[in-house]
Order: sequence, then structure tokens, then C-alpha cells
Amino acid sequence: MPSKQASGIRVGIGGWTFEPWRGTFYPEGLAQKRELEYAGQHLTSIEVNGTYYGSQKPASFAKWREETPEGFVFSLKGTRFTTNRRVLAEAGESIERFVTSGLLELKEKLGPINWQFLPTKQFDPTDFEAFLKLLPHSVEGHALRHVVEVRHDSFKVPEFIDLLRAYKVAVVLTDKDDFPHIHDVTAPFVYARLQKASETIETGYAPKALDQWAARAKEWAGGGAPKDLEPVGKAEAKPPKSRDVFIYMINGFKPKAPAAAMELIKRLG
Repeated sequence: MPSKQASGIRVGIGGWTFEPWRGTFYPEGLAQKRELEYAGQHLTSIEVNGTYYGSQKPASFAKWREETPEGFVFSLKGTRFTTNRRVLAEAGESIERFVTSGLLELKEKLGPINWQFLPTKQFDPTDFEAFLKLLPHSVEGHALRHVVEVRHDSFKVPEFIDLLRAYKVAVVLTDKDDFPHIHDVTAPFVYARLQKASETIETGYAPKALDQWAARAKEWAGGGAPKDLEPVGKAEAKPPKSRDVFIYMINGFKPKAPAAAMELIKRLG
């Protein structure tokens, strides 16, 4: 069971259905229909990848909410039909369809929506601002939080940071070598997707690396910014006293993701 950890920090994995986790993360013989329940007892969040590829039924969101403990949070990938287009300014109908598709059935367990872009998508300031304007910050009285995952170096400029801050949208922080490393805090929360889990390390990440990410998470949660991560833009004008932090062990050697997440949770206790 996750220990009580630093306030506002949630740590998890991408999805919960993955065959190599059976017998390693999940106990031998655990029924597949109970895997989410088990994951919810050992992690504090999950990022749902399936919403990127297709719509989910409102009943599915409600079921996920019921199967996880109090305080658990689901982050959702925004639909690819929004982000995989040439003109983002034309994505309004797609965004509206996604945010009204039943995800509010998660209620208080609805976390940020991650809008992931292809590595070929380059930064067009005018079009990207038009996209940010389309992102609703509430639906039916329920607050929504948005984060963008950009994978082209053209986004690594101060103008991009300024735009995100103007619309209170976060940017995904990654440790993957192939993607731009943008460490700036641009929203009332921080969202990291860590993708360097190693097959040769029992916990996916070495103890020293886990210690480092735990320290960074606590710094962010306390309203600060880790001094070992160089920003692209200026420092925040008025940092908050606290903020939510979401960290997902996503890729690299994926079979190790749950072990890495649980080890990080221990360090945050």
C-alpha cells in the first residue's frame, strides 16, 4: 500500500493492462478484472493511453473511479484527432467532443489531460496560441487541467513558455534523450513522464536517480523549482506556496515501470 506521501504528489504508470506485469507486478493468479484495483492499492495515479486512440464509454470512466481508492487520480491522453492535424486552430469541435465524452464520470479522480503531439509537429506561435484558446478550463462546473507534450526542438524557446503561462497550461517534462527537455513550470501543477527505465536495474531507475526525482518532486510541490534543471524561459513571477505534481514511469524498459513508481512513492513517504 502506498505510504502517506508529500502532499499533492502522485506517482504512477501508463495504463494497467500489460502482460509482462502479470506475475511480476501483479501476483500470479490475480484475475485480470482485478488488476486496476490492485494497481490502485500500490500506486497513486495512472495515465490512460487508450483515450488517445479512441473514445471510452461513460460507464468505463465510472467503473475506473469505483475500482480505485480515495485520492487516486487518472490523467488522460487527449484524442489524437485533436493533436495530429496540420492546423490546430481547427481543433475546436474535436476538443469539445472529447471533454464531453464521459470523462467527468471520474469526478474528483479526473487529473490533467495530456495533449500529445507528434515529433514532426513544429512550433507555430499563432496557431499554437489558437489551440490553447480552445482548451476549456471547466466543463459543467468541473475544473479541467491541461498539459501539452511537445517533441520537436522548435518549442524550446521562451516564447513558448510565455504562451503556456498565459493560458495556465503545463508542459510535459521528460528525461528521454530524443525529446526536448523543457523544465519550466508554466501552470499550477507539474507533469513529468519518465522514460529511461533500465532492464538491468531491479527498480528500473538507480537509487541515486530515484532520490533525485523525489527531491525534485518535493521542491515542485513546495512551490519551488529544482536548481539542477535549467529552464528555457524566465523564472515564475509569483511562485505558489504549493502545487500538485504528477510523475509517471512510462517507458524505457516498460516491465520495470511499476517497480520504479513504487520505489519513488516510498521515497516520498
